[in-house]
Amino acid sequence: MSTATAPGKVILFGEHAVVYGQPAIAVPVGEVQARATVEPADAGQGVVLIAADLERRIVVRQAPDDDPLAHIVRLTLERMGKPPDPDLTITVTSSVPIARGMGSGAAVSTAIVRALARHFRFWLAAREVSELVYQTEVLYHGTPSGIDNTVIAFEKPVYFIKEVGWEIFWVGKPFLLIVADTGVVSSTREVVGDLRRRFETEPDRYSPLFAEVGRLVTAARVAIEQGDLPSMGELMDRNHRLLQEMGVSSPELDRLVGAAREGGALGAKMSGAGRGGNMIALVTEESQSRVEMMLRLAGAVRVIVTEVR
Repeated sequence: MSTATAPGKVILFGEHAVVYGQPAIAVPVGEVQARATVEPADAGQGVVLIAADLERRIVVRQAPDDDPLAHIVRLTLERMGKPPDPDLTITVTSSVPIARGMGSGAAVSTAIVRALARHFRFWLAAREVSELVYQTEVLYHGTPSGIDNTVIAFEKPVYFIKEVGWEIFWVGKPFLLIVADTGVVSSTREVVGDLRRRFETEPDRYSPLFAEVGRLVTAARVAIEQGDLPSMGELMDRNHRLLQEMGVSSPELDRLVGAAREGGALGAKMSGAGRGGNMIALVTEESQSRVEMMLRLAGAVRVIVTEVR
């Protein structure tokens, strides 16, 4: 039996604009994890994937080409030069919330790739894992930025520009984030697609918003590297206002963002696709408890605290 895990993630700055060539920053969230276990099976079974959380049992040789879980198994076996249908049972579980902007699909795919590589004693660098997982992200999201698979595969803060590249960078001072769930399911594919249609109709309206987000992300990286948390919080607030102007926030997200600020957060914003899912708040050890309380009173259905280093 071989087991591997992968964390969730949140986008700290730059969501949506990253699809249009602007930089973004994402960080891993180790408090939630996807886990995959690979074990030998009876002769003739082939690869069977059991995803209990999704109530799915997938016979990989029978699965359609656009099934993301079957697809990542096939891609990984091909990359390792292994037979396409060995007798294996792959069991997947995950505590990464689905459709909440925390990279649930990428986390599960990453865990599967790592578990298969471990089972066959095959070395895959983090870059190779990320590239494999990106191919399934296309099935999940249509036009993904590539940031989810990158930050989850490397498990480090990442500064990312689509079709340009990414950099792991260092945090000048560890900081605390609270991730609060609105309880509203959001489809990344639908929200990204809707914004793309509006951008194509009104490029003069949206291009300046994307460019301003890009400038803000560049400033945020400097603040993070210098450990300047007050500046980082102010930039989070500004990023949220720009996302509101893009039309990707929601009343639920705005309510939680307001509650976090009222509780003493240094800054707060939605994270991910928007129109549901999660928001994030930058807090100190002194303000953490009050912000958590305010978020729960404002309707957050789940609150996660993570330290970024």
